[in-house]
Amino acid sequence: MMTIDPVRWTAAATPVLAWGGLCGAMLGRRRQPAQPQDADWLVVHASQTGNADYLARQTAATLATGGLSARTIDIADLDAAILQGATRVLFVASTYGEGDAPDAAARFAAVTMAGDVDLAQLHYGVLALGDSSYTHYCGFGRALDAWLRARGATPLFERIDVDRGNADAIAAWQHQLSHLAGTSDLPDWEGPAYGEWRILERTLLNPGSAGAPLYRIVLIPAAGGLPDWEAGDLVQVSAPGDPDLPREYSIASVPGEGRIELLVRLQRHEDGSLGAASGWLCLQATGHDIIALRIRTHPRFRLGENAARPLILVGNGTGLAGLRAHLKARIDAGMDENWLVFGERNANVDFLLREELESWHAAGKLARLDAVFSRDTAETRYVQHALLEQADTVRAWVARGAAIYVCGSLQGMATGVHEALCAVLGSQAVDDLAADGRYRRDVY
Repeated sequence: MMTIDPVRWTAAATPVLAWGGLCGAMLGRRRQPAQPQDADWLVVHASQTGNADYLARQTAATLATGGLSARTIDIADLDAAILQGATRVLFVASTYGEGDAPDAAARFAAVTMAGDVDLAQLHYGVLALGDSSYTHYCGFGRALDAWLRARGATPLFERIDVDRGNADAIAAWQHQLSHLAGTSDLPDWEGPAYGEWRILERTLLNPGSAGAPLYRIVLIPAAGGLPDWEAGDLVQVSAPGDPDLPREYSIASVPGEGRIELLVRLQRHEDGSLGAASGWLCLQATGHDIIALRIRTHPRFRLGENAARPLILVGNGTGLAGLRAHLKARIDAGMDENWLVFGERNANVDFLLREELESWHAAGKLARLDAVFSRDTAETRYVQHALLEQADTVRAWVARGAAIYVCGSLQGMATGVHEALCAVLGSQAVDDLAADGRYRRDVY
């Protein structure tokens, strides 16, 4: 472990009950669709990690600069009736994984986009967010654009695809907005400035693991006070070797602990070179180096209205970071209806934060702790298998109002967990949980 005395403290700049009762309870709590309101424009965001939400709010602010009334709406609250009552809509649509709709858009994609809706009165624009390293780049945004055209809607301009936040593509969207708003006096869309941080501690958590090294990184501000954040939020790190493409990491700590903690896995490329950010954080930076870091809010993975609910937390590997922050926040608030299902390779070297988690469990602050290690049994087991084996308990917790948060790898873990939840609860129930904000994912 590397320990560095801080120069100065700083802050810089988410009994088994009857199945019929479960369904009834879920239906009773289902969020009511938003009602149309007088506005020149609707700005719809389909967001997973908050980027589309942010850009939608900036879009609405730009239209307002030109004297137009605009309101933002989550795609989870959008239906055919609202679309048919609108004449001008701008969509900011993220793509999740290999071309999938974000969780918030699951019901819209499955129900509204499957229906025969006449949208001949509608004029629209689409800003599609994606990552060209995936096969189905901007898949949901492109599918949404094609569906709107097929339903008779008229595009105001050609769809704009954004590859990993490309500034030129965002500028092209702003250019179109300036024409729609009739003004060139646009608000500032720049993100917050990076703050200066230093590494206080760095600990290798999995010595001897068959997997890549995984470090716990503790950071404190180089000067000033500690910034505010909530469990579920992220940090963006600008690495010296590649400052134009910040890397995002889940925050594993809460503000009351006086520091930001990250769980970072060291990445090595095929040519042996280190990942730009992980290499810097895990091996290269010293306690005297400045870490350029800023906090990014992640509204869809915060607790929000789920703060008082029982919580099922599921994840693997570095996904434990985001889950640990939620556990700490709830324990500090006196909430003990917490169930963690965590997976890694081997218990003797990969049981991350074991002492802390087991102490919380022994004290009754973590009601259930299921640790699953894929390499320790003859038959490979992952977190999704634990959920299937505990199906009755999963149903009972959900029937009592539990929310489900998933954090970790998209490929394998998140897909397997989703399929397991659909097998245990039913696909419609899972879609409803997602639309109601009770099933939230931060996977990568």
